[in-house]
Amino acid sequence: MSTIIDSNVLLDVLTDNTEWRDWSSHAITRAAESSMLVINAIIYAEVSVGFIGIEDVDDALPPDRFAREAIPCEAAFLAGKAYLSYRRRGGMRSSPLPDFLIGAHAAVKGHRLITRDAIRFRSYFPKLDLITP
Repeated sequence: MSTIIDSNVLLDVLTDNTEWRDWSSHAITRAAESSMLVINAIIYAEVSVGFIGIEDVDDALPPDRFAREAIPCEAAFLAGKAYLSYRRRGGMRSSPLPDFLIGAHAAVKGHRLITRDAIRFRSYFPKLDLITP
């Protein structure tokens, strides 16, 4: 089994977030012991904001430790439907579509997902195997 790591968990470690760093670091380490760690272009983009160059991002997220995986079209379709459901239930636009793409990617490919945003992922991807605080 492989594990996608949500941007918020990676950023906890990379920005030395005092509240979440230890939990996030431990969750990543545990997942790496038993599975391949995966990120996609959305996660890469969200994490890259704090870096000057692409080489710096690749140093922080080395490809030999964090496999890059494209988001399948099936996941994009599922993300769109989940986002539509979210908006119809009164969800705010402040919850961006990228979060749904990350969850749908994990769901379609059968990955686990490490995240601190359990409520949304459980609501819209109930069969998704989550690792949460």
